[in-house]
Amino acid sequence: MGLKLICTDVRREEGWAGVMLSEFVSENLDNAPAYWFLNALHILLAANLTEDGAYSLIHLTASPGFETPYHLHQTEDEAFYVLDGELIVIHDGKKIVAGPGSYIFLERGVPHGFRNSGDQESRLLIHTIPGGKVGFVGMMLEMAVPLRDRDKLPEATPPDLKRLSELCEQNKIRILGPLPG
Repeated sequence: MGLKLICTDVRREEGWAGVMLSEFVSENLDNAPAYWFLNALHILLAANLTEDGAYSLIHLTASPGFETPYHLHQTEDEAFYVLDGELIVIHDGKKIVAGPGSYIFLERGVPHGFRNSGDQESRLLIHTIPGGKVGFVGMMLEMAVPLRDRDKLPEATPPDLKRLSELCEQNKIRILGPLPG
């Protein structure tokens, strides 16, 4: 279970700057917002959608064969922590095989992408830094379909690559093409 801290006010009194907390919100895999994006389940565990958000955290469940386009983030770093399954990550042309317990840091400006290379679902945490409203989460929220019932996932359909490319450009992500073999 994760906790999301909601900050609503910064007070500056007598040289002291503090943050007034409005509430604590519990987010977990059962109650966090869920989305269907690029034929995979994305659960948004933490996000700060202000201009200067510190980070975002997504739990991704990807079917065998799922893969991202080869791309680069211009303004955010990305990290993966693999919970289950096996991924092949392509980072600046180099292939990395990542299984449960693997942590991979992908710095901004460097081409990368991944595919589920196993014969079972892969589950991973995706951490984007910073996590403001421009970047991966902002783009995903524009294109994804919100899910009400996680037990009834939509059928896989070919993604709208033109719209994906446009939204990526607006969110400072550059699509470079299909993921290299």
